[in-house]
Amino acid sequence: MTLADCDRVAEIRVRGWQSAYRGLMPQSYLDGLSVAEDAERRRGYLAQADGSVVNLVAEDTGGEVVGWACHGPYRDGEVITDDAELYAIYVHPEHLGQGAGQALLAESVARCAAAGHNRLLLWVLKENGRARRFYERAGFEVDGAEEPFEVDGVMVPEVRYARALPR
Repeated sequence: MTLADCDRVAEIRVRGWQSAYRGLMPQSYLDGLSVAEDAERRRGYLAQADGSVVNLVAEDTGGEVVGWACHGPYRDGEVITDDAELYAIYVHPEHLGQGAGQALLAESVARCAAAGHNRLLLWVLKENGRARRFYERAGFEVDGAEEPFEVDGVMVPEVRYARALPR
């Protein structure tokens, strides 16, 4: 991902949240998400990047960015572990089911394995069946960890998935 991709990645992320999380968290929160504010955050993250976090984009055959993934070290509280974490993966809702998500996930798995990580972990909304099926098809399994986070006063439960990485 480059600075030039930030606006499109922000659009993908916001539209992804608004589509995937409808009914799973307060609609007022989803309606209040701003592509412009998210793009500014993406630019800030890239400007301060130290190389430990990797942002990937997927393009369609015409060169349009249609998906984004981000991975880096797994954080257990403030402690960085030997595992990697998939922080985010989103495909624009108009491009779901066309392979961009699978390609982004495969590239993240390959890069995390090449970096010497033993496992790739990720958090997913407990009620997000589509995402859970996607990760399960890719070899991820629920590892028993659960953690809620608060969205506009509503607790939204997440479950953690893990996958051993190839050596």
